[in-house]
Amino acid sequence: MDNENLNKPSNDLIGDILRNYEKTGGMDNLKGKGKPLPDEYFSGDVFQHFQKIAKDAGFKPHWLKLQHEIRDELKDIAEKYASGQKNELQFRVTKVNEKIIAYNKTCPPPMQKGTIRLESIEAASNRW
Repeated sequence: MDNENLNKPSNDLIGDILRNYEKTGGMDNLKGKGKPLPDEYFSGDVFQHFQKIAKDAGFKPHWLKLQHEIRDELKDIAEKYASGQKNELQFRVTKVNEKIIAYNKTCPPPMQKGTIRLESIEAASNRW
């Protein structure tokens, strides 16, 4: 191995973006600038504080967004199934099952749910 390759400076893409943003004045009018951080930010678990700050800022995890999409889609499919409009509902159920699989890969394990069938769409809609 060549010593030159070992001592190359690494690329810091996020750092570069932040420095450029700061140079253009993007950091001048941030909410809370110049105010001390609350003491609660320095006690306890760092991850829990991150979650609280993210929640306060309106951030929703991807799995929660998926959960809402699945719920709304199931409600619509159940309504159409109940009214007898069964055109292409099986295709929509297949697409919802793909979303459920993606949801199960990202959500906390106790929140995972099974895939659905068109015949049991009403019960699935109530579960979600």
